Amino acid sequence: MIYSLKYHPRVRDDVKKLNIKIKNRVAKAIEQRLSTQPERYGKPLRKSLKGYWKLRVGDIRVVFKIKTSEILILAILNKKDVYEQINKRIEE
Repeated sequence: MIYSLKYHPRVRDDVKKLNIKIKNRVAKAIEQRLSTQPERYGKPLRKSLKGYWKLRVGDIRVVFKIKTSEILILAILNKKDVYEQINKRIEE
């Protein structure tokens, strides 16, 4: 099954902060892994983020939610910042 990808509006700002090499790695991972088999490559989050998933790409974390036939990508951030930021985005 191919999933359609939807992005939170702030993901655009996240991507601008990444260098070109990392951008390409993240884009490739999203295209090859998340759009085809998100449950296989992603890892479910726990506690307050239950229902959300993460994809690890080096030090970058892609946080997403699986909805029927689409993937909602909420953040693409460094692992040290992602969990603080994701809680703010969920509340929006």
